[in-house]
Amino acid sequence: WEFNGSFYQPSAFLMMGIPGLEALHPWISIPFCALYLAALLGNCGILFIVRRTPSLHEPMYYFLSMLALTDLGLALCTLPTTLGLFWFNARRIAFDACLAQMYFIHILSFIESSVLLAMAFDRFVAISHPLRHAAILTERTVLKIGLAIVLRGTVSLLPIPFLLKRLTYCGRTELSHSFCFHPDIMNLACADIKVNVFYGMIVLLSTVGMDFVFIVLSYVLIIRTVVSLATKEECLKALNTCVSHICAVLLFFIPMVGLSMIHRFGKNVPPLVNTLVAYTYLIIPPALNPVIYSIKSTPIREALRRALCRKRG
Repeated sequence: WEFNGSFYQPSAFLMMGIPGLEALHPWISIPFCALYLAALLGNCGILFIVRRTPSLHEPMYYFLSMLALTDLGLALCTLPTTLGLFWFNARRIAFDACLAQMYFIHILSFIESSVLLAMAFDRFVAISHPLRHAAILTERTVLKIGLAIVLRGTVSLLPIPFLLKRLTYCGRTELSHSFCFHPDIMNLACADIKVNVFYGMIVLLSTVGMDFVFIVLSYVLIIRTVVSLATKEECLKALNTCVSHICAVLLFFIPMVGLSMIHRFGKNVPPLVNTLVAYTYLIIPPALNPVIYSIKSTPIREALRRALCRKRG
């Protein structure tokens, strides 16, 4: 499509499900429903348990509540469009609604990255300076960290919708997923997108990229501390408190980096691979994080067991 320099903006975009499997969308929706249900129930359960259990009012579980709230938001952002497409073939999404969904998906992703960094810092302080842990991470400090995380994500991504609205689009309106993603929308434009690419990469590297570097640095320092412990039992006990967090970090960062690289550089990647990585990035972590923490965290398991016993009683 050629518009000879005239400004054109589509009224809506068309979302895509799983390419080549459109006839099976009603059946494919079953595992998606299970994952969304697990995400909603699991994260709401974590929030309920931490709120109702005074012994869990500690920095580690405050950060876990932030993670659960973020995962809940991510699930709710993509649930209407994904299940609407699979159940009713509702592919159309208005241009401004698409930008709003994209903005919140990216904000919540950046917030999750920052929360995982805060959790890594909490583990570092708890293992390296156990006697000063409560003094360093007070409730006021945790609250300030939470507000700073939200403010950083909101402000750093605020220009993105405006950068997309200034572009001229070429008439192509088909997105690659059942949700709106910045590189996906950007690639539909027929204008110069260098500013979008540059700003997107700068924001990604300065937020998620830096978060990942500091998470790795935190674990280097944790391992140094653990190695210096007197006995093997103490070493394993200290590392065991980090297993859930390490799993959450890998679940989040591996598909996120993969999806970003595919959209920017993977022109020859099969559409099915692109789709699977996208769904892994946005649906699997919110569904599995509560399960991981419930299995590995004894206080969470005990609080959950007591809550279930009270309901039965």
